[in-house]
Amino acid sequence: MVDQVNRPNHYTADDIQVLEGLEAVRRRPGMYIGGTDIKALHHMVYEVVDNSIDEAMAGYCDRIAVTIRKDGSVTVQDWGRGIPVGKHKQTGKSALETVMTVLHAGGKFGSGAYKVSGGLHGVGVSAVNALSDWLEVEVRTDGKVHYQRYHRGVPQGDLQVIGQTANGETGTRTTFFPDTTIFEETEFRFETLEQRFREMAFLNRGLTIEFSDERTDNGARFMSFYFEGGVRSFVRYLNKNREVLHDPVYIEKEVDGNMVEAAIQYNDGYNESVFAFANTINTPDGGTHLTGLRSALTRTINDWARRQNLLKEADASFTGDDTREGLTAIVSVKLPDPQFESQTKVKLLNNEIRNQVESAVAEALMEWLEKNPRDGRKIIEKCITSSRARDAARKARDLVIRKSALESLTLPGKLADCSERDPSKCELYIVEGDSAGGSAKQGRDRRFQAILPLRGKILNVEKARLDKSLANREIQALVQALGSGIGDSTDLTNLRYHRVLVMTDADVDGSHIRTLLLTMFFRYMPTLIENGHLYIAQPPLYLVKKGKESKYAYSDAEKDGIVKELGGMQGVTVQRYKGLGEMNPDQLWETTMNPANRVLLQVTVEDAAAADKTFDMLMGNEVAPRKRFIQSHAKKVRNLDV
Repeated sequence: MVDQVNRPNHYTADDIQVLEGLEAVRRRPGMYIGGTDIKALHHMVYEVVDNSIDEAMAGYCDRIAVTIRKDGSVTVQDWGRGIPVGKHKQTGKSALETVMTVLHAGGKFGSGAYKVSGGLHGVGVSAVNALSDWLEVEVRTDGKVHYQRYHRGVPQGDLQVIGQTANGETGTRTTFFPDTTIFEETEFRFETLEQRFREMAFLNRGLTIEFSDERTDNGARFMSFYFEGGVRSFVRYLNKNREVLHDPVYIEKEVDGNMVEAAIQYNDGYNESVFAFANTINTPDGGTHLTGLRSALTRTINDWARRQNLLKEADASFTGDDTREGLTAIVSVKLPDPQFESQTKVKLLNNEIRNQVESAVAEALMEWLEKNPRDGRKIIEKCITSSRARDAARKARDLVIRKSALESLTLPGKLADCSERDPSKCELYIVEGDSAGGSAKQGRDRRFQAILPLRGKILNVEKARLDKSLANREIQALVQALGSGIGDSTDLTNLRYHRVLVMTDADVDGSHIRTLLLTMFFRYMPTLIENGHLYIAQPPLYLVKKGKESKYAYSDAEKDGIVKELGGMQGVTVQRYKGLGEMNPDQLWETTMNPANRVLLQVTVEDAAAADKTFDMLMGNEVAPRKRFIQSHAKKVRNLDV
C-alpha cells in the first residue's frame, strides 16, 4: 500500500500550469540552448549569427559583423533582407515581434523564404530574447529603420520607425545582454567566438565575418575572416602544423536538391581529425553525413587498393580505423529540411543524406586516386602500416584489459585506493613523483580519495601509435586504475572514479606532465572529458605569513593583494611552493584536496577542431609552429619562478 503521509490529497485542473509567451524558455533554458553555463552563453551568440548565416546561404548577404560591446552586450549585424516588419495575419502583431516573442515562429517552415537554413526549429532568436536582460533589434527595410526593445522577452513598446536608410540599405542589427539571473557567467570569451566565426567563414565561401571586441583598453580587438577555398581551406588550416601526404581532395556535388561538400587530406600523424557540419552547424556527435563519408572512404580505398594489386586476394580488407589514421577531413552538407537530434543540433538524423554523401565522396575519391596514383600509393602504404600497428595495439590493449581483470583486487601496486565502492563518490588524484604521492596519501580522505603517483613523464602520445603508448608502464598503470579501457574499447560504465584529478607541481616540469596527461586523455579517452570526469587541481603558489596569521595565494596578483592587506612586506614572509612535496600533508589537504576549500578546473572541449589543432601544434613533430607559439606568448608570462 502506498504511504499517503505528507502527500497532497488532491490533483485538480487548477494544478495544471500554462506558461505564457517565453516563460517556458526562462523556466527550462537547458531545453533550448543546452544549459546555463559558459557554453550555453556562447550558444546565444551562435543562435543570432545563424540567422544571418541563413541569409548568406540564401544568397542575400555577403557580410556579417559581430561586436562585443564595452558593457558586455553583443551586437550582430547583417546586410541581408531584414526581418519582415509587416503585420502578421495570425498574431495581429508585426512579423518582427512575432519572430522575437513566439516560439516556433519563423520563415523556415517551407514558406519558400529559405531553401537552406540552420535555424529550422523557429526557437533560436526568441529563446535568446527570453534569456536576455534586454534586447534591441533594428531592421533596415523599405527605406526605413525600424526599432523595438525587449526586457526579458517582453516588448517595451510597439515597433517604431526611427529613421531612413541610405542607398536602399537592408539588414538586421540585434544587440542583447544576457540575463545575469539565468547564466552562471556572462562574460563572453573572444577566443571561443573567434574559433566559431572562423569555422563559419570556412563553410561559406565568399562570406566575410568581421569580429571586434571593444572591452580592451587600447582600442578594439578586430579580426576578419574570409576564405575563398571553403572547406578545402579549412583542411589546410587544420593541417598547417603537420607534414601532409598530398593536396586536399575536394568534393562538391548537388544530389536531389542537397549540396554535399567535403575535403580530405592525409598527414603523417596517427590521429583522426574529422569534423561534420549540416547547414554550417557543427554536429559534434556526427550523424548520417559523417557515416556516409566514412563508409565511402573505407570502401573506395579498399576497392582501389585491390584494383592496383596493392592488396592481394588473400589479404584482409582495411578496416575503417586503418583508413582513418592520419586523416583530416571536413564534410559539410546543406539541405532544405535537416532533422537534428535536438535544438542544440549535435547530430544529423536525415537517412537520405548518408547515401548521397557516400555516393558523392566515393565517386570523386576514386576519380582522384585514378588521376593521382603516386599519392594514392602513399595513402595505401599508410593504411598497411596502420593495419599492422592496430593489430599490435589490439594485442597490447587486450593484455592491459586482461591484466586489469586479473589484478582487480590489487590493481597497480603504486595505487593507494579508497574504501568507497560507489564510483560516483570516488576521486582519483594523479600526482607526479613519490614525494608528492607520499604527502597526498597522508593528507587525503581515505574514504573516497585514491592516489596514483606517476614516476617521471608519460609518453607523448601525439608522436606515438596506440601500441607503443600501451607499452608505457605509467599509461598501463593509469588504464588499470581507471578500469574503463582505452581507445575504441573505452567504456565509462566501468570507470572506477567519476572524478579524475590531475595534480602536478606549479613549475615547468609540472606543466609539461599535465600537458602530456591531457594529450593522452584527449586522444585516447575523449569521452572522459566529454562526460565531465576530468579536472585539474589548483595547488597554491605561495604561503604568506605575518606573525601567527597565514594565508595561501594561488597567483602573483593574489599574493600581492594579501601582502598589501597585511600592511606591506614589513614582518611578512612569503614562501613560494615549487612542488607539492614541499607541503606537509595537512597543508596539501587544506589547500588542494579538501572539497570545502579546494579550487578545481574542469577540463572541457568546446571546439574539437581548435583543440585538435592546438594539441598537434604543442605536442606534434613540427618544431617551428611550437617555437612561434612560445615566442608570441612568452611576454604574457611574468615572474615565473622556476
